[in-house]
Parts: sequence; C-alpha cells; structure tokens
Amino acid sequence: MTAPMTGSAILGIDSRSRTVTEAEHLLHTVVEALGLPSGVIGCTHFVRTGLPHVACSLAVPSPVDLALLPEGVSGSLSSGSLGESRTGPDADGAARAAAEHETRGGGRIVLFPGRDQLVGTVSVGDLLARSAIDRVLVLAQTDPPPADVQVVTNDHVRPVWQDGRMTLLTMPALGGRLTPAEIPNPTPCCADHG
Repeated sequence: MTAPMTGSAILGIDSRSRTVTEAEHLLHTVVEALGLPSGVIGCTHFVRTGLPHVACSLAVPSPVDLALLPEGVSGSLSSGSLGESRTGPDADGAARAAAEHETRGGGRIVLFPGRDQLVGTVSVGDLLARSAIDRVLVLAQTDPPPADVQVVTNDHVRPVWQDGRMTLLTMPALGGRLTPAEIPNPTPCCADHG
C-alpha cells in the first residue's frame, strides 16, 4: 500500500479501534496526514470478524501516496484495503468497510461536505442545503419532517448510509424540534452506580 493510487477510490482502514471515538480520531489523523480536502467523506463501520471493533473508510482523490503517512499513523494503520490491494492482519475488516462505503450500503458518516456548517440549531431545509446530507428522517415515522422544523444539532451530526442515501436520523426534542438520534458522549449504563 505504499504506491501512489490513481483515480478516485475508497480506502479501508482497520486498526481494531475499540470505540467510535477512537476510530473517528484515526480518520481525522489520516485525513490531515494525507492533506485531503475538508469535503472528503469518511465513515466508521462496525466489524464483527474476530473481536468486534470499528473500522474506517475514506474516499480518497487521486493521487494519494499512502507512504506519506507519518510514522505514528502508519504504526496505527495495522491493516488497509485500497481497491484490490490488501495489507495487514485485519485486511478483511478494512475491505468490508471500503465495500460498505463504495456501495453506500452501510457506515456511520463522520466526515462529509458541509459538516462544519451544521452547528447550533438549523432548519431541516438549511441542513439539506448546507451539506451533503440527502434526507432527514425521524425515528419511527415514515414521512420526512417539513423543511422549517428546527434541528438542535448539539454540534454532533453523524448521518448514515441508508438505501444508498446520506441520511440523518433524528428524534423529537423539546418544543417541536428535532435532534440527531446519535447523541454526543452518551453516558454508559450504570456509570453512576458504584
């Protein structure tokens, strides 16, 4: 995986991240190390091969030379998949992550165009206009919400690939507003028990 790639492709990365936070950090580190643009799409994927863990996928434009990764990132990049190229003991997890991303068949989208515009409270219409998100859905409802409904983002917007579309799943919030279904820093069950 040290040769420059040509054309656009999906890079699968599997360093056996134990949490989505750890996987998100890896994505940000790789994007920065490769000098990728801010509008790149990067995802996390739950992998159930071996010990369950989180792998990543990243849309990389051409050309990208993976040998440019700093040594610290290369060390954490235990396995990868780029096109037909596979490396490392967890290459299957990396390949699965890349395949889900390529087909838009699965994955939790962490990096996407317009992500930085979705802070505070924004309307559904503005959210769709400002970002690459294709649709907003409310859990347990079949119809999308009206464009003027306000979404309290909590500065944490993580859409998913659903039916091949970048979809933000939301849930009702106070005052007739919505909030993303995934909340930032959830408190683990029993955290206050001791």
